[in-house]
Amino acid sequence: MSVDLGGVRMANPVSTASGTFGFGEQFEGFFDVARLGAITTKGCSAVPWDGNPAPRMCEVPSGMMNTVGLANPGVAGMVEQYGAYLAGLEERGCRVIVQAAGHSVDEYVAAVELIEELCPWASGVEMNISCPNIARGGALVGGTPESAAEVVRAVRPRVRRPLLVKMAPVRVDEIARACEAEGADALSLINTLNGMSIDVRTRRSRLSKPTGGVSGPAVHAIAVRMVWEAAQAVKIPINGMGGVATWRDAAEMILAGATSVSVGTASFYDPTAASDIVDGLAAWAAEQGATDINELIGAVEC
Repeated sequence: MSVDLGGVRMANPVSTASGTFGFGEQFEGFFDVARLGAITTKGCSAVPWDGNPAPRMCEVPSGMMNTVGLANPGVAGMVEQYGAYLAGLEERGCRVIVQAAGHSVDEYVAAVELIEELCPWASGVEMNISCPNIARGGALVGGTPESAAEVVRAVRPRVRRPLLVKMAPVRVDEIARACEAEGADALSLINTLNGMSIDVRTRRSRLSKPTGGVSGPAVHAIAVRMVWEAAQAVKIPINGMGGVATWRDAAEMILAGATSVSVGTASFYDPTAASDIVDGLAAWAAEQGATDINELIGAVEC
């Protein structure tokens, strides 16, 4: 069941999506988090961010929407609160990937430099390039191949460990190639899809902002397609996510070309979802006659 996600060597291909699993410790009361292949921390910036005002989350059919705004304690605050736990989780065999967030190239550089300095226990760094670039009018930092390449190029020399790039769900083949060309070790996709939900009685958005990110089962089929497209475009490994709630969802991602999968929204309503998927994938691989889960990566027959 072990896989290699661009240098992050995981005991199994199941991880958690940033922003949906806290810093891991919050879930220890539900199951032994160390049985997962990896966790990805909530995204952390160089300095603390307050995020957006409430309401920041709401349910929609087959999923949820959020406009959390990447509220976080900053890299130093994360280390102060959870560093000892995360270091221990690594020792217990679960790889820890720390996510860096920023609103500009300079902010990403500052965040990853702090992660390199303060998180020696981390197995990898994931850079979330789906954040809005405030300096450029709010366009996604990684919304085009050129802008994605720019930020990966700036960060790559400053990260000694495997560098993962979490992509926005736009132009995935082009942006995947751009990130690979600048030295990304692996890609994570997809992030949420932009949506809108209106309270028809108040005629106002159900969130504090007009729009928010849609996640959950509603986006799964789209996510599988985008993972497949990215896998056709690059040679580096892919961490697939988007509506992964069961082992069948995870198996689809692997067949589409994902080396590993991340569980996100499902953890909100079923805190043991990721743990259950570990067992389900192992049983599926055996049923398929595979002696190694890697035999099934990209094995879809179109």
